[in-house]
Amino acid sequence: MPMQEPQRRLLGPFNSTRTGVPHLELSANQTGPWCLHVSIPDGLFLSLGLVSLVENVLVVISIAKNQNLHSPMYYFICCLALSDLLVSVSIVLETTLILVLEAGALATRVTVVQQLDNVIDVLICGSMVSSLCFLGAIAVDRYISIFYALRYHSIVTLPRTRWAIVAIWVASISSSTLFVAYYNHTAVLLCLVTFFLATLALMVVLYVHMLARAHQHAQAIAQLHKRQHLVHQGFRLKGAATLTILLGIFFLCWGPFFLYLTLIVLCPKHPTCGCFFKNLNLFLALIIFNSIVDPLIYAFRSQELRMTLKEVLLCSW
Repeated sequence: MPMQEPQRRLLGPFNSTRTGVPHLELSANQTGPWCLHVSIPDGLFLSLGLVSLVENVLVVISIAKNQNLHSPMYYFICCLALSDLLVSVSIVLETTLILVLEAGALATRVTVVQQLDNVIDVLICGSMVSSLCFLGAIAVDRYISIFYALRYHSIVTLPRTRWAIVAIWVASISSSTLFVAYYNHTAVLLCLVTFFLATLALMVVLYVHMLARAHQHAQAIAQLHKRQHLVHQGFRLKGAATLTILLGIFFLCWGPFFLYLTLIVLCPKHPTCGCFFKNLNLFLALIIFNSIVDPLIYAFRSQELRMTLKEVLLCSW
């Protein structure tokens, strides 16, 4: 974690400007004045991280407090909040460490700093992988609740949910450790990008299918009430808007970072790609922003959870 470089080192292996990987450093130097570089102040990183921390901690406390929320769906939402919390905390922790080292307030050996940075990288990578996994798990849970409603409680049982959660956390930590240990292999980047694309494809297929089923249900209700045209039009607009927001935010917040990883493999020496590499901080800020938005999409839409959250806030005062 070199102190002279202002750009933070996420997944140290993957951030060329901080690890000094020759081919990526060359591509960054070849960029001209036309290159767009969006500067993200450290204060903004810290502010976003703190907001995400408070928001996701409230989600976890609310679910833990209310026994009515101890169901498979809310367990997945709680784990998503934990993952988002770890993403934000890890990036904020790394940002703080960089600022402290740059200010000369912490004097320690390079090997100690490197080991600490590796631990932070494992936390960041693992929390990202687990966050994507739980987003997919929530989509699968909702799909089963709609298409197998009568068998839902026999399919998605609490023991199975707990085993799935444990498996996701173990797989996330194990894979992130391997990713950081073997960062210089192209296969590592390709695995991460493939995993993101698979998660995106899964969410698109499941949510589009759920939207189609809900449309059929609305059509049947409209025929019964003889208000088919108005109901169809209103449902299509509402359903399309909800689906666009859900998938759009996911793609816009996560897509640039995984495009960054893809370009490292495809065009590490091209000036245009080098220009893209300079905006890593922006892509990390988008990921933290996603951890702020996730509770609004998946948690706070629940009236039961909102009521519990209100009780938690009132008790804290």
